[in-house]
Amino acid sequence: MSNSSKITGSSGNVFEDIGLQHAEEALARADLALRISDIITERGITQATAAHILGIDQPKVSALVRGRLEGFSTYRLFRFLNALGSDVQIVINPKRPGTDRGRIQVFGGARTNPVV
Repeated sequence: MSNSSKITGSSGNVFEDIGLQHAEEALARADLALRISDIITERGITQATAAHILGIDQPKVSALVRGRLEGFSTYRLFRFLNALGSDVQIVINPKRPGTDRGRIQVFGGARTNPVV
């Protein structure tokens, strides 16, 4: 008797794969938080220093860099990026042909490909 397993490919969005509502927004917020964490690491600053720059307390910085994003809106994450010296650009393009709706993507820093 053989054991057969069903393998399902990823959509590219873990939040969508687990059935989370507003999966694209969740992925975008996670990508923004990752970029914030990367900047903090690249600059070699402590969470306490980052908290001062961002205008929040250190435990909130800890939650942010660990991906606990409750209470962090997309707009608030944009403001944090600005405070850390990054420009945030929002570009609106037509949706891809053959799709029902548009998508949200976050491009980070010198990366040439979207963070997906």
